[in-house]
Amino acid sequence: MGSFSGFTDRNTQRSIAMQLEGGLLISTDLFPYYVLVALEAGGLLRAVALLLFYPIIWLLNLTRHRTAALHAMIFISTFGLKIHSIKTVAKATLQKFFLEDLRESSFKVFSGCGGKKYVLTRLPRVMVEPFLREYLDVDCVIGTELKVIGRTCSGLVDPTGTDMAEMEWFQALKVACGDDQLIDVGIAARSEDRSFLLLCKEHYVISPKEDASQLARKDYPKPFIFHDGRLVTRPDPLRFLAIILWFPFGVFLAITRALVGIVFPYKLILPITALNGFQIRIRVPETQIQTGPKPVADQSPKTKGTLYVCNHQTLLDPVVLSTAILRRVSAVTYSLSSFSEVISPIPTVRLTRDRFKDREIMRSMLERGDLVVCPEGTTCREQYLLRFSPLFAEIADKIVPVAVRARSNMFYGTTARGYKWLDSPFFLMNPFPWYELNLHEPVSGRPDSKELCYDIANGIQMLIGKTLGFECTNLTRRDKYRMLTGHDGINPRN
Repeated sequence: MGSFSGFTDRNTQRSIAMQLEGGLLISTDLFPYYVLVALEAGGLLRAVALLLFYPIIWLLNLTRHRTAALHAMIFISTFGLKIHSIKTVAKATLQKFFLEDLRESSFKVFSGCGGKKYVLTRLPRVMVEPFLREYLDVDCVIGTELKVIGRTCSGLVDPTGTDMAEMEWFQALKVACGDDQLIDVGIAARSEDRSFLLLCKEHYVISPKEDASQLARKDYPKPFIFHDGRLVTRPDPLRFLAIILWFPFGVFLAITRALVGIVFPYKLILPITALNGFQIRIRVPETQIQTGPKPVADQSPKTKGTLYVCNHQTLLDPVVLSTAILRRVSAVTYSLSSFSEVISPIPTVRLTRDRFKDREIMRSMLERGDLVVCPEGTTCREQYLLRFSPLFAEIADKIVPVAVRARSNMFYGTTARGYKWLDSPFFLMNPFPWYELNLHEPVSGRPDSKELCYDIANGIQMLIGKTLGFECTNLTRRDKYRMLTGHDGINPRN
């Protein structure tokens, strides 16, 4: 049995078996992943209940009753939940935190083996399998099996399936790979979880002192573009406790910030928001970036208003823009809740997804004044831009591209699976939310051909992407919702 640091890959076609927690992942603590399932699939009260039970879980682990601790976390986080909800959270939320916890050295070894790949974990298989198969091309995931009654989780481990207690690692892998087959390479992390190494020709152990460098985002096996969930950071016990303690203050702060935007004039909003921790920066460059779209000749009658075209970070994009330019603007959106319409300090109008009707709606609004549109049609949290719809280029004479960047340090102000009416309040609940707006020189719209409309839309997308350092894609709103929710997002929850 050798040290993992001494591993050298001599045959890329070798099969490999590796432990997930402490092996592929840097952390050995499974509590944050159960919190995420409890919160995103079960709600805040279930997640708080799991946190309150954590001292007992800690004591059970300390006294080496790890199986009891595992079963307790499974019961609290999954009892009564639909198995479909857990699968959705695993695909839409957990993948982000798994990727951010990948150990660089382990990933390079694991991905370098071209044979059959096995991963062993104490987590329920349903929670980790989507990530391991999609990002690491794992052939076989050996994890704890949940007992499901109909389509509902009982909160118990399936007695006829796998329960990844200490003594079952060897037997579980033996069943998966066959009685007479040995695996070329085996890598374990915990001393009591090494039994499966007996089925491996070469044994390696990751010590606690092993290099714990995270895998850089640029080295991810595939681009990571879409994810969901409310928490920005990994909910370790102390960090999640801080989030829960902050929650009532955050609610008060969100209400206060919303009232400031509704009650006070524009000239006072910026200094007041700066005092309560909400920073808004606006930049107007002297010259337009050379690679941006060029003005197009227009012979149509002029509209009255200016059309501001933004990438989409949160539902507050138009409100923040209006505040930054000290001028009232209107906004159009596809999926604004009734609550958001009521509290919005600027006029908002819903689009119908009928191209001809939407064009007339936007044109009539421009006749009355300035308008903000987000042609991506939905938000994207990562550093990517979705495809820009060219509709805006057909209806405006003067188009001002605006590159928008928003940051959260506790809660995401966007959701695909949850209640849309909570998006803005959650963003405003952050201790120090941050916005930056980069305005560019105006571009002429309403060209003579639809092909030029596409050129304008693509050019503005490239301009905004270059400003922000974001990558432009051809992905659409439909692609996002299909990946995160399994439907086209036509009827999102309000």
